[in-house]
Amino acid sequence: MFSPVAQPVQFAESFVRQIAGLHVAADVGELQLKLARAMTALTECELSQVYQLDAAHTRLNLSVQCLAGDVQRTLDAAVPSDYRDEQLLQFSLSQNRPVCLQQVDSGLHSIEFLPAFKQRWSSLLCVPLAKRTGTVNGLLLLASTRIRDLSGYTSALFELGQFFAEQAWLLQRSRPLNDGLTGTTDTRSTGNLFGLIGESPAIGETRRLIAKVISSPYTVLLTGETGTGKDVVARAIHEQGPRKTHAFVVQNCAAVPENLLESELFGYRKGAFTGADRDRRGLFDAAEGGTLLLDEIGDMPMSLQAKLLRVLQEGEIRPLGANSTHKINVRIIAATHRNLPESVAAGSFREDLYYRLMQFPIELPPLRQRQGDVRILAQHFAEKACIFLQRDSLKWAPETFEYLAGCRFPGNVRELKGAVERAVLMCDQGVLLPAHFSLLQAHSVEQTHCGLRQKLDQVERDLLIECLRKNRGNQTQAARELALPRRTLIYRLSRLNIHYNASHG
Repeated sequence: MFSPVAQPVQFAESFVRQIAGLHVAADVGELQLKLARAMTALTECELSQVYQLDAAHTRLNLSVQCLAGDVQRTLDAAVPSDYRDEQLLQFSLSQNRPVCLQQVDSGLHSIEFLPAFKQRWSSLLCVPLAKRTGTVNGLLLLASTRIRDLSGYTSALFELGQFFAEQAWLLQRSRPLNDGLTGTTDTRSTGNLFGLIGESPAIGETRRLIAKVISSPYTVLLTGETGTGKDVVARAIHEQGPRKTHAFVVQNCAAVPENLLESELFGYRKGAFTGADRDRRGLFDAAEGGTLLLDEIGDMPMSLQAKLLRVLQEGEIRPLGANSTHKINVRIIAATHRNLPESVAAGSFREDLYYRLMQFPIELPPLRQRQGDVRILAQHFAEKACIFLQRDSLKWAPETFEYLAGCRFPGNVRELKGAVERAVLMCDQGVLLPAHFSLLQAHSVEQTHCGLRQKLDQVERDLLIECLRKNRGNQTQAARELALPRRTLIYRLSRLNIHYNASHG
């Protein structure tokens, strides 16, 4: 592990000291800070960052960073929370592979997730943060202003990350929880099988179906409204099944243009198209022996649906530019929030592919059908948020649960989680009150009384603001990304009364 680095004996001694420091951390927050310091001490990089996935494995949050010796935990909304927008992070996380760039090319690589610094970032190393079971929980990232080959630190960072993940798990389990009539209950005693928290009959039936299919080779189709936990179920099927020691690869079919999605899934051979200067493995090959989750399968282009059908029927693929096919051993899990029978009737989804995916369907229930689970989930998310913020557990006013029970939650568990995390951050008195969730009701009332034009305007407004934020207020770049003339973008910004300030976006 230490042979690729300079002065391996001294490095090994330093590594042991850093591990010992992690071992004596009193809580998860201190453990995160010690990990960032350890990464910096071992590598002498100007920047070290620790990213961690949330419980649903859908959002990647920057937990702590050490920049030029200054170590701090962060909840900065300016850092990317959705890792799917950052190609380097997505690649390392979804394929469970380290990424090492000896010389960062800002024209080729998007590095907006790195903080501004007095010097330009030159070298980068990103290593998956995983438990010894193989479950990936996040990423460890190093960056240097000097041009350096950081690949020699990959093994050490991987071991450091595994030790951190296990220590964090032990500290969370040993943390005393506050019981009582209005306190936070210990959700470890409630249903938590397959990562699905709750005790309602609806979620119990979902668990029963998951248990039936875990050990089988069947293709699974996960359906349900947005925010119901399809990603969580897919990971549970993989991590508790016979393929758990192999890769779990995720591809969002709606996030990649049609011409790129095919090469992303099937790979290509050198010379297959302009710019294909080498062979590249696709995600089917990357998931060999493991599981490939095709998220938002309902948005897959028709031209690719026929090729996917052949993969499911024959178990073989042909990369772009190749003359022959080869067999693959991959379990396919598909997920969508769309009504596929309606898509079939409309001619936007192949009927034969639909029936092939329906080999074992699991429909995840919306939160409104999970009687009693809102309370259990809210308490669970509040406890997790308190751990993350390093604060004591909060109590709940009885009327708060009544208030939450009356909310619609069109975003289901994902919306509830965001509302609880926001309420915990707003709560200063140690008791969660309905007022801390006022934004929830305001949003619900607004949506109820809005007409079609107002709702469309709100969707457009959110899209424009998000695009401007991503492009740091640059209207020319935003117009190009939206495929609009710049004057049209300016007109729409004026019509919707959007005055975007990059310094406050």
